[in-house]
Amino acid sequence: MGKDDGRTLTPRLRFPEFRDQDGWCSRELGPMTRKVGSGITPTGGEANYKSSGRPFVRSQNVGWSDLILDDVAYIDEETHRSFDSSEIAALDVLLNITGASIGRSAIADSRIVGGNVNQHVCIIRVKPDELNPVLLNQYLISEHGQKQIDSFQAGGNRQGLNFGQIRSFKITLPPTEGEQIRIADCLTSLDELIGAQGRKVEALKAHKKGLMQQLFPREGETLPRLRFPEFRDAPEWATHAFEDFVAKSFYGTSQPTSAKGRYPVLRMGNMVDGGLDFFNLVYLDLDREEFESIRLHYGDILLNRTNSLDLVGKIAIFTRELECITASYIVTFRLDKDRLLPAFCNAMLNTQLYKARIKMLARPSVSQANINPTMFRKELRVSVPTVAEQQRIADCLSALDARIAAEADKLGALKTHKKGLMQQLFPSPEGIQR
Repeated sequence: MGKDDGRTLTPRLRFPEFRDQDGWCSRELGPMTRKVGSGITPTGGEANYKSSGRPFVRSQNVGWSDLILDDVAYIDEETHRSFDSSEIAALDVLLNITGASIGRSAIADSRIVGGNVNQHVCIIRVKPDELNPVLLNQYLISEHGQKQIDSFQAGGNRQGLNFGQIRSFKITLPPTEGEQIRIADCLTSLDELIGAQGRKVEALKAHKKGLMQQLFPREGETLPRLRFPEFRDAPEWATHAFEDFVAKSFYGTSQPTSAKGRYPVLRMGNMVDGGLDFFNLVYLDLDREEFESIRLHYGDILLNRTNSLDLVGKIAIFTRELECITASYIVTFRLDKDRLLPAFCNAMLNTQLYKARIKMLARPSVSQANINPTMFRKELRVSVPTVAEQQRIADCLSALDARIAAEADKLGALKTHKKGLMQQLFPSPEGIQR
């Protein structure tokens, strides 16, 4: 085994067959590796990427113990041969070493073996008789591993890791290869459950996206491809200016916010997938009369009216019984609910068709894009059915949203369980005894 520093410790949770064995030891990673290094980006960058060939793994392809290969790039054989030092082997540990995703780690599998990494991904190839690569991967993404990665970042900002720092990582390991394998197998099984549950959530989201494309008319049409039986003989959907359905619109507050205050303030980051999350809220104290003038009501439609062209035009619905306001770059539309149901409106405006229409209403400038709310109300044309059909569509999508949320909660519970388990399976370095 690799050189240790004479210190031992014991995890809070240990498999029964190893409870009578010696304590764990802290070892430096470098002597237990055969390779620590990264690659480069081909001259010309993305222009040299191919639709097939050798996989070229970038930081976005390395997740938290999983590979994200939906957008993996490829390079040709000639380019690959010039990058022989960065060729990926089976069971290589891939660690992101720069940028916002620094610290993410995954194991190389058959899908990318024989490919290459770029300069933002480090290959850690271990000596398997000394260190189980799966255990190393799990340790790197554990709380203890992430603290060690953070310790190398100046001022707490995750800027980059060099190879010397990676080789100097201290890894706490059990005294036998068998215990390493037992822990790695346990966490791998849990990762497989998490992966399966994650795919289930994504499949439901994809199903909803496809269903929405069927439930709403396409460009230039006034009837959807899919209509519920009771409405198949109903009239075509009527087209109006969005303004015809708006009872009131207003901006949020431009006053400075803080971590404390009486009223929560929703910002662009709280607008997610047509809904709102209430994490990382900021707050503000306002005169009650001023607050009431911009207070959100249940069913209000929120539009992010200014930012980069990628982010401008996000739509969300407010569905909480909570005293709340928004930041000034969000405009609120309060609908005439006798004509346009908020849940239906939110679903409609979050279809690909209407997202594209809303983007087209943004006026790009040098630094950002902007949507003029008055022009938005007048220029956005929407096709809607009767209120009864709106309700039927909204109910269908709400039921699907509830199922997605339930499955997402299960996914979150599995991730929380793994995090807690890892805290018990890996001893805390603070508990090391000499």
